[in-house]
Amino acid sequence: MTRLRCGWEMGQNSKLPYDKTDAISIFKYALPLLNHTLRDIVGNDAIAGYSLDNHGKGNLGQMVEKLYYLYEPNSSIEPDFKEAGVELKTTGLKKLKDLSLQIKERLVIDMINYNEVVNQSFEVSVFYKKCRLLLLLFYLYQKGIEQYDYVFLLAALWKIPEKDLLIIKHDYQVIIDKIKRGEAHLLSEGDTEYLGACRKGQKGDSLREQPYSDIGAPRRAFSLKPAYMRTVLEYIKKSGKSSVINFDYKVKDSQIVTTKELQEKSFEDVILQRINPYKGKTYNQLCTALNKRYDSSKSKYAALASRIITGNSINVNKTEEFKKAGLQLKTIRVQQNGKIKEAMSFENIDYHEVYETENWEDSRLYEIYSGRFLFVIFKADGNTIRYFNSKKNSYTEEDSYSLVDAFFWTMPTHDLKLAENYWQGIKKAVLDNHIAPEFFPKNERFHVRPKGRDSKDLVDNPNGGQVKKYCYWFNNDYVREIVRNNATE
Repeated sequence: MTRLRCGWEMGQNSKLPYDKTDAISIFKYALPLLNHTLRDIVGNDAIAGYSLDNHGKGNLGQMVEKLYYLYEPNSSIEPDFKEAGVELKTTGLKKLKDLSLQIKERLVIDMINYNEVVNQSFEVSVFYKKCRLLLLLFYLYQKGIEQYDYVFLLAALWKIPEKDLLIIKHDYQVIIDKIKRGEAHLLSEGDTEYLGACRKGQKGDSLREQPYSDIGAPRRAFSLKPAYMRTVLEYIKKSGKSSVINFDYKVKDSQIVTTKELQEKSFEDVILQRINPYKGKTYNQLCTALNKRYDSSKSKYAALASRIITGNSINVNKTEEFKKAGLQLKTIRVQQNGKIKEAMSFENIDYHEVYETENWEDSRLYEIYSGRFLFVIFKADGNTIRYFNSKKNSYTEEDSYSLVDAFFWTMPTHDLKLAENYWQGIKKAVLDNHIAPEFFPKNERFHVRPKGRDSKDLVDNPNGGQVKKYCYWFNNDYVREIVRNNATE
């Protein structure tokens, strides 16, 4: 392939081929990278020289900075292009079997120095300086090839919207407060909505000192969660272009909180305060209060909870804020004797994703289980619901449940370790081509169960052929324990 003309050919001492004080100029200069690799652009000699100088080390972003934008990568607290306030980040995409693109991982912004960050307010933090305006270069990840041979597919000059920054600011404070309590070793990505404190490094790495405890803490970094990055990718896809500037950002999804609300309260406080007035109401009373017809579906209580939060019939899990946070609404029905009516299901196992994912913390299940949950609790109240069942052409009666509580929840660290073993067992079964109940793991927290419509409802097996659908589940007793430990009623 003919190498394209770029800044590298002009020499390190020549005038830069872009205006380093202008974000738009910096962004436009990135566009010739699209549909090419870094090697295509700068040539083999530049790649070889960089590898020699750096002993083969360095990530793709650093190579783009050095070889394409002609500046030295550094560990400055300022954005990469400080005069324009732009931070450059490269981030991977995966191509699925249907050829669609998917976010590969969270976007790491800056390492967390536990001793320093506790003395930094959000507005003066290194993270804030670097996250406000991002030049995002999306490349297609391909296992087994060198980073400089990844093809760049998409580019975005991404200004974090004001409302998102308010949620991120609260997330930042949640992380700082936990460190100040001497709990840096207990940080979890499930503590927060958009901003995560993600693990960095490998198992067995030395622990870091934290200021308010003698317990060592794993290395962590501030990052934008995979769910948030998916909404960025979705925005680019909907534009129909390979490069976008989001300065006139308009949300396509329904929004459930306003900027004004977030200036006064946290996102979670806003949601819980919407639910509180409905506590104690029976199903019939809730239907009346919310102007909703009686419903014979299994999801009727989830629909009620969603309507309370959104004020309309939109599924709250599909709203902008829930999607960006990867937040899940789960309704739980408690019988009068305190037992949980059903185990809790999640999404079906994506066998290809499990087969291809090497590390637990990069897995889809880790994202789900380490995420944030909103549990809305209904309890049997001794009444009955009577409605006309059109399928049976007759009236049906069933137990009525009242809304009694709601709380946000994150899976504890100990349980996440059990979940990792659970996932490793599932992965082994998939790799060994033993996709059947007798080979899937079980423990006191989790199990696997069929989730297809019938025996003919099959999906592709990464080992070849097709197999039945199976789903991730929480055990009944685990759900009961969560309610017992967190409910106030």
